[in-house]
Amino acid sequence: MAAGRAGQCRDALVEAGRPFAIRPAGMLALDVVRLEAGLILIEVDYTSARHAMNSEQAYSPTEIGLGRLVDLEKAPFVGQRALRAEARAGGPQRRLVGLELDWTDIEKLHADQDLPPVAPAAVSRTPVPVFDLGGRQLGRATSTGWSPILKKPIALASLPPTHEAPGSRVAVEWTVEGRRGRVGGRVVALPFLDLPRKRA
Repeated sequence: MAAGRAGQCRDALVEAGRPFAIRPAGMLALDVVRLEAGLILIEVDYTSARHAMNSEQAYSPTEIGLGRLVDLEKAPFVGQRALRAEARAGGPQRRLVGLELDWTDIEKLHADQDLPPVAPAAVSRTPVPVFDLGGRQLGRATSTGWSPILKKPIALASLPPTHEAPGSRVAVEWTVEGRRGRVGGRVVALPFLDLPRKRA
């Protein structure tokens, strides 16, 4: 539409959506909703093929939760042989999982510095290490934030198959005022939240 009509269009949308409690939302709010829905974000939760510089940055669809969208029996396509080999080997060596983080551990890291606990308002897109309970790094959490609906901190993470089962326990790096610590995490099924909604 012509730029001069954008205001009119916005007003019409707000009026039409009033019975449905429509409200404007910014990018920070949309990022929280994305995390709650367990939706991945390119160049955050995985690296695109265009930008991958090494094998660690190369992701298959199965590694990022999109394997259900690939038909390995379809007519030949680029990458088919590699995906078949991955399937024969038992799947990828890392899997997208959801994590619920231990709020009590986060409170303790703040208390150790005489600070009140803070629930982050925005989703962190900075990857942080994820460890097993013995302290060995397993993978990384890529999107981390507070879920205002679930009332708990959550994260998307890339972990090996040994820790992908719901209920698996891990530790996640958490930084408070420049001091790194670790908080407990538990693997949960994705999406974190699947509210009833209309689908087109």
